[in-house]
Amino acid sequence: MEILYEDNHIIVVSKPQGVPSQPDESGDKDMLSQVKEYIKEKYNKPGEAFVGLVHRLDRPTGGAMVFAKTSKAAARLSEQMREGDFDKTYFAVVCGKPREPKGKIVSFLKKDEKTNMAVIVPQATTGAKRAELDYETLEHNPETNHSLVKVKLYSGRGHQIRVQLKSIKCPIFGDQKYGGENMPKFMLNLYAVELSFLHPTTKQKLIFKVYPPEENRAWNEFNLERHLGLKANNN
Repeated sequence: MEILYEDNHIIVVSKPQGVPSQPDESGDKDMLSQVKEYIKEKYNKPGEAFVGLVHRLDRPTGGAMVFAKTSKAAARLSEQMREGDFDKTYFAVVCGKPREPKGKIVSFLKKDEKTNMAVIVPQATTGAKRAELDYETLEHNPETNHSLVKVKLYSGRGHQIRVQLKSIKCPIFGDQKYGGENMPKFMLNLYAVELSFLHPTTKQKLIFKVYPPEENRAWNEFNLERHLGLKANNN
C-alpha cells in the first residue's frame, strides 16, 4: 500500500486500479480493509481499527484517496465535501477531441441495476441524481486521435466521469463498458491525479498529487509532467 501522508487524524493513500474502495460482493481485497489492517498492525491496536471512508473511487479508477483515522476527522471531511471545499481532479485519455476545449457538463444520472451502468435520464425521473463536472482539454494527439482531458468533479456519482464524457462523444480510452464493444481491451485511462482539502484539525490546505501508471502506454502519449507539475514516480 502506497502511503502519501499520515498523521494522527488522516491517512492519504494511492489506490491502485482494479482494487475496490470498500468491501463489495466480489470479496476481493479492498482499500478500506487494507488501511484498517495497516493501522491495527502499526499501532498494535486491539480489535478492529477505526477508519472512516470519506469518499470513493470506482474500482477501475486509481489515484489519491484520504481516509479518516478518527470520527471527528471523518465528520469534518464529510462536511467539506458537502460544502464544496473538497476538490478532486482527474486526468482521462479520451477517444477523439471534445468539440469545445473546455466546458461544464451537468446531467441527471440513474443506475441501471440490470446492467450496472449509469444512464442519463430526464431530471424528473424517479431516482435521478444531479451530476456536475468541469473538463478541459490539455493536449490532443492527432496520430492516435486521443486527447488528454482534465476533469474537476463536483459530485460523486458512480461512473459519472465515464458516462458524461461519453455523452460529449469522447469515451475514455479502454472503457469497454461505456465505449462500446469495439473499444480496445486496455486498462481504463482515468486517474484521480490530485486531491485537495483542509486538514480536519489544523485547517491547513493539503494538496496531494499522484502519477498515472507509466506502464499504460496511452498516458505516455502526453506530457504528463508538464500538465501535472509532478515528475514520474515522485508523489
